[in-house]
Amino acid sequence: MTPRIFVRHEKVKTADRLPIPTIKRIIRGTLKSENVHDGCEVSVLVTNNSGIMELNSKYRGLDAPTDVLSFPAYELEPGHFAVPQEGVFPETGRIPLGDVVLSVEYVNSQAEEYEHSVEWETARLIVHAVLHLLGYDHEAGADARQMRMREAEILLELGYRE
Repeated sequence: MTPRIFVRHEKVKTADRLPIPTIKRIIRGTLKSENVHDGCEVSVLVTNNSGIMELNSKYRGLDAPTDVLSFPAYELEPGHFAVPQEGVFPETGRIPLGDVVLSVEYVNSQAEEYEHSVEWETARLIVHAVLHLLGYDHEAGADARQMRMREAEILLELGYRE
């Protein structure tokens, strides 16, 4: 069963929308690279800086916009995908991994700042966010190195070279 990915744009001008097929391809590639073959679901919200700032304030207590937020459904161990059977939605037979929120304004400004394409920046942030859903963290030394290494490897697998 292939992953089901829901993407919606909110508070984003039509001209600024990120391409949904690209987002889905990046998520599927990241899941495949992490050997997540079970039927799962990921929801993505693409919004603007004010939209992501509301969520950042509400859930993290930070009253500022950010580039991407991840809301994992489970506490997973990096590199070892295992969700308890009760985590499967009986109606769909799928496992909800969690939600990702991306600020299109942040994507555009970071792409310009780092002098790479909007697609590359989108890929970098989506890979980063999906790894968070799968249990990776970048707050501590060894964990941070492991996560950054996996991000770089997956981006290369997906054909993104900085």
